[in-house]
Amino acid sequence: MNRSQHVFGSGLVFTVGLWVAWVSYTQQPAEAFLFPRLIATVFVVLAGWTFGKAVMGLSKVGNGVTRTMFLKMLPGLIIMLIYVFWAAKTLGFYTATTIAFFTLLSIYDPAPHSEAKTWIKRGIITAVFVAVMYGLFAMLLNVYTPREILF
Repeated sequence: MNRSQHVFGSGLVFTVGLWVAWVSYTQQPAEAFLFPRLIATVFVVLAGWTFGKAVMGLSKVGNGVTRTMFLKMLPGLIIMLIYVFWAAKTLGFYTATTIAFFTLLSIYDPAPHSEAKTWIKRGIITAVFVAVMYGLFAMLLNVYTPREILF
């Protein structure tokens, strides 16, 4: 990866961070967006720092993302885009999270897909993950999550 690729990539992440922060700071009710504002602010600061280092040439530039690496990441990126832009709002936060997490786990888990015990393990891991998410967001942090069909 050359320097211009690093500047472009970090600039894109910084731009997305600014957009997320702007959305979180302009939405109402304000108390519903306290946690997202905190996360967005930290994200923008770190992304801005990385972008600034890239522009000034102070970053260590690696090899970049190869075609093979990108193709391995592509299913996850597609699932993330579907989740963020459609599923979380349409299906409900927890339902969409369950489906997305289980799908990602099934795609990237190296365990064989022909054994029932690996599917049970994936189901248990997904259930624990969603329970932890629910405990964190709904109970501990009192964060409003998108509520639609199921949750």
